[in-house]
Amino acid sequence: MAEKRLAVVTGAARGIGRAIVLELLERGRLVAGIDINSEQLDELEKVVKEAGHTVITKCVDITKTDDFAQVLESLASEHGGIGILVNNAGITRDKLMMQMKDEDFDSVINVNLRAAFMATTVALRSMIRNKFGRIVNMSSVAGVMGQAGSSNYAASKAGLIGMTKSVAREVGKKNVTANCIAPGFIMTEMTAVLPDAVKNAAKQIIPVRRFGRVEDVAKAVAFLASDEAGYITGQVLCVDGGMAM
Repeated sequence: MAEKRLAVVTGAARGIGRAIVLELLERGRLVAGIDINSEQLDELEKVVKEAGHTVITKCVDITKTDDFAQVLESLASEHGGIGILVNNAGITRDKLMMQMKDEDFDSVINVNLRAAFMATTVALRSMIRNKFGRIVNMSSVAGVMGQAGSSNYAASKAGLIGMTKSVAREVGKKNVTANCIAPGFIMTEMTAVLPDAVKNAAKQIIPVRRFGRVEDVAKAVAFLASDEAGYITGQVLCVDGGMAM
């Protein structure tokens, strides 16, 4: 049964990740949420319980390849494979290129891109065996348009797009799809604290003249993870109010 396929979501404890977990649970999926923050995972469990669901949670640093792989392999073994993988975890270390240090670049690439590569390689084993898989990678309009002061972040998100398209070509014949979501300006805890002047300026370059909600992204992810999206692969869906047209 489709609803019994395990969905794994990284960066699951808050913001867009939490919304994705809740949306998939509402659609009857079995969901495992992965995050580095144990306190936020505890809060996720409470929110999920209040919504009448249960979620599997795993606290792990996804940049520690062996630990992360072990968690994913254990989940796959316990639940007959990974049917849906949502590589949502991401960080920023914004600086102008001339001020950016090696560690600023490497840390963002390791979380945003390298961990997604590793998770995908593990998930594909059971997806190919089960002849079903949905991979959804969280890119960004920064990866589509570029973004001043965020060359590391933009590079990681553009890298996800290239990796996604390549994976789509490799495994499409196995009934495994791979797509990207590219959110624009989404209201989260991180963006809520920006000065009003910055937020107002951002709205002026968004055709719909408003910011997105985490639920907007979550619903797009849930669609690409569904059986109905089986003929969609290698695509980048911008959930951005028209910002990157």
